[in-house]
Amino acid sequence: MNDAVLSLEGVHTHIGAYHILHGVDLDVPEGEVTMLLGRNGAGKTTTLRTIMGLWAASAGRIRFGGDAIEARKTPEIARAGIAYVPESMGLFGDLTVQENLLLAARSARRAAQIDGARLEWIFGLFPALKKFWLHPAGKLSGGQKQMLAVARALVEPRRLILIDEPSKGLAPSIVNNLIACLRELKAQRTTLLLVEQNFAMARALGDSVAVMDNGVVVHRGRMAELVADEALQQRLLGLSLGAHQ
Repeated sequence: MNDAVLSLEGVHTHIGAYHILHGVDLDVPEGEVTMLLGRNGAGKTTTLRTIMGLWAASAGRIRFGGDAIEARKTPEIARAGIAYVPESMGLFGDLTVQENLLLAARSARRAAQIDGARLEWIFGLFPALKKFWLHPAGKLSGGQKQMLAVARALVEPRRLILIDEPSKGLAPSIVNNLIACLRELKAQRTTLLLVEQNFAMARALGDSVAVMDNGVVVHRGRMAELVADEALQQRLLGLSLGAHQ
């Protein structure tokens, strides 16, 4: 795909004695939300971690903005313009909301040096972060922690944001709030690659979709086409949209 900001070609990943990814091919179009779906154990999280260099690709190519990054270290990949929100959120519970964002803002040494306009934009997306600015992150609710985790990825401009299972463990009302915030990012043409088990969330946000099974991508296409085809949903994911509104 010519407009892909990120491309994986034949990517294999081994973790110890285990061969997890078996030749992943994936394109992430710039300015779109790409959903990475699949059953548990399909290799979705491993794919994100391999992109970030947290686990090394044992074969294949990963290109970001046309540059090969499969041999780069994680800090280099982050500096190139990719942010990663892991399933664990990666927050420092004893530090305040302010301190967590400051750590993610590599160009700032003090909170006053964080881009003020960007910070106000983040507060517009996640008002609770302004309210609890000086509160320890560990005291936030689950939904607020997820919003802080996403805000850390936004505190400086990034060309691509990877998010792993953002709705996991959240109440439906909080998931709806998170969808609204991610829709705002989508309206800003932020490029997102989301791993998600909540099909209703995938339907609400996704432009394109890739479905994984047993360490490979078994389906690629437009999200609207998958939403419209319940037989395809059942074959690829073992679900139907009617059961996952």
